[in-house]
Amino acid sequence: MSTVSYDIHMSLDGYVRARNPTPDEPLGQGGDVLHEYAFSGGDDAGRELMERSLGTLGAVICGRRTYDDSLRWWGADGPTGSALRLPLVVVTHAVPSDVPENSVYRFATTGIEDALAQARELAGGKHVSVMGGPDVATQFLEAGLVDEVSVHVVPYLFGAGTGLVGMLPAHVTLEPVDQVATSGATHLRYRVKSTS
Repeated sequence: MSTVSYDIHMSLDGYVRARNPTPDEPLGQGGDVLHEYAFSGGDDAGRELMERSLGTLGAVICGRRTYDDSLRWWGADGPTGSALRLPLVVVTHAVPSDVPENSVYRFATTGIEDALAQARELAGGKHVSVMGGPDVATQFLEAGLVDEVSVHVVPYLFGAGTGLVGMLPAHVTLEPVDQVATSGATHLRYRVKSTS
């Protein structure tokens, strides 16, 4: 069965979104710096690490807010772009009316278990990644459906914003698996051991 990972970019002080998000800046004021190492700048090692990770990925899951905030940039190809076009399953209460034709998007309207079942089928044995904000990830963690947590910590302090996860009913114990430092981020991977 495919590994399910919560994969997220975060500021050094624990925020996945800076303060004051807007439709033009869904990651908040200056929040785009969270992704700079992977898409621009001089962090070749960070981009190579991201490309290797994408090579093992078969499908992605996100929440409706991430879909709505990002669709105008992603277009029909989704977050992995035209080169990969990996399927993206969106957890939502209702299918949106503005889905691009011939897109990679699928919609799970009956909960996270439905989203995971769809993503696993679409992934064909490859890994499944839960991305976006903490709302959906917290639901997956709470339900015990996450095998790994991957955090890309960028060297910025936001001072305020949206934290890595929402309120969990219990502690989640993580076991370190891998740590790679590049010039643009420190990439941490943990195995989920238990929820207590």
